Amino acid sequence: MLGVVIAVPGCHPGNAKAKELRSKCESGDAAACSALGIKLLKGEYVLRDDKHGAVLLTKACDGGVAEGCVRLGVLYQDGTGVKRDSARAIGLLQQGCGNGAMEGCTRLGILHQRGRSVPKDIVRATNFFQQACDGGHQTGCARLGALYADGEGVAKDVARATDLFTKSCDAKDPAGCVGLGRLYATGVIPPPNDSSAAVLFRGACDQGEPGGCFQLAQLHESGRGATQDFGRAASLYRNACGNGNGEACYRLAGLYEKGAGVRRDPDQVTTYTRRACAAGHTPACPSGKGPG
Repeated sequence: MLGVVIAVPGCHPGNAKAKELRSKCESGDAAACSALGIKLLKGEYVLRDDKHGAVLLTKACDGGVAEGCVRLGVLYQDGTGVKRDSARAIGLLQQGCGNGAMEGCTRLGILHQRGRSVPKDIVRATNFFQQACDGGHQTGCARLGALYADGEGVAKDVARATDLFTKSCDAKDPAGCVGLGRLYATGVIPPPNDSSAAVLFRGACDQGEPGGCFQLAQLHESGRGATQDFGRAASLYRNACGNGNGEACYRLAGLYEKGAGVRRDPDQVTTYTRRACAAGHTPACPSGKGPG
């Protein structure tokens, strides 16, 4: 029997769905195990249980559910519910990608783009993003759009980037909206339109996209396209910093140094500057040499 504790009392539809998934998983339905494992990781209608979620996703992956392999790979990548194991994570992402779970392809592209746990290889990153986008994973389209926008690993092509960002954003993917917003804010799509950028960044931030929060914070700090509000900027930088954006940490440190929107606090300046450096934002590091 699966020790899944239903978190919603009574006859709530989510309660019934969780019970149905539990029953099907116990009967050997690997797809149901994957769906229930994901609910356990989110605490959606069941009490959150990372370890049990990992067990269910392992069962799902072993049963041939590609999405289960990708979700399990993310757990091994982050060390959530299992011991961190980068090699195992990459193998699972590859397995999922190869079997049609396009999120796995996008995640592999990000790893190769950044050189994390695998050699940095922008050509492979581009290929993975293209594969994901062709397979309908809109974050893959957004990532590919960013390469074309910056000319990273491919010839710079603003029209192609715009098309990819628009496709992704229209499909409600926040990463695509952030990319499109940046084109508006920088005037790559002429003329510069900070107000349109702010709308796109705000929508992405509301969907939990840290990049949207960071970009919106810059507009609130400068007063471009949004009301100048240092307190709001500080809050948004804090959000993005907590999600690993080193530049956001550095900008938040600057607000603490000036006492803009937050109380002036040298200790916080030091804390956030160190976090910025640790996150790889070189200007925050001593002598600009990078972390370590």
